[in-house]
Amino acid sequence: MDKRITELEIKVAYQEDTIQQLDRVICQQQDQIDSLKKQMTQLIKNAQQATEEGRNLLSDSNEVPPHY
Repeated sequence: MDKRITELEIKVAYQEDTIQQLDRVICQQQDQIDSLKKQMTQLIKNAQQATEEGRNLLSDSNEVPPHY
């Protein structure tokens, strides 16, 4: 009986260690996801600004020169 209890205690100890390791990995992954979300948001903003600037340049080039 004592041997079975000892084996169960060992298994529980290994499981607790594994759970802690997995928790650390999950926290690291969440930090990476948050960072990637921020980068994506910035890239989208940059792309939208570039598109707007391109549209402004195109609309300015379609104007008739003043000497016409």
